[in-house]
Amino acid sequence: MPPLLHVALVAPEIAPNTGNIGRLCLGIGARLHLVHPLGFRTDEKAVRRAGLDYWKHVDLVEHSGLAAFATWAADRPLISMSSHGQRPYTEAPFEEGAVLVFGRESVGLPASWRRQHPCWRIPMTGAVRSLNLANAVAVVAYHALHRLDPRWFTAGSGPAGGLEAVHG
Repeated sequence: MPPLLHVALVAPEIAPNTGNIGRLCLGIGARLHLVHPLGFRTDEKAVRRAGLDYWKHVDLVEHSGLAAFATWAADRPLISMSSHGQRPYTEAPFEEGAVLVFGRESVGLPASWRRQHPCWRIPMTGAVRSLNLANAVAVVAYHALHRLDPRWFTAGSGPAGGLEAVHG
């Protein structure tokens, strides 16, 4: 069965963030896409440490670069996240099979990508420009999951019963 969501990290730099995001993806049944270049190796201890012993079970696809990823994603619903986005992520048109696209920790998504794709933002106040990447993915992914299948968030199903309880 295809995943309800895809999470794409464009040129991630910090292995523990990616490990945590991999663990999150496994927990919600999402496929993780890593778009090269990466700032680490995926067999590095730091990724496995953050993903604990779950990393080997993560549904992982690696793309050789942004052009290869764009080709794969061309006919899929994209939700690109950026601090430059004009509208909050809560207004994004989430649909089954959506690809949640996040940029690298230091600079976000490339300007060329932002010009070609609508971007959404996580609202925040104060001097903070952005959240930690793993936190941002968690905020948006769980909101998308709630919008796509609210049964996850009712007693007796969802996380307590696992994906099989809702989708199996």
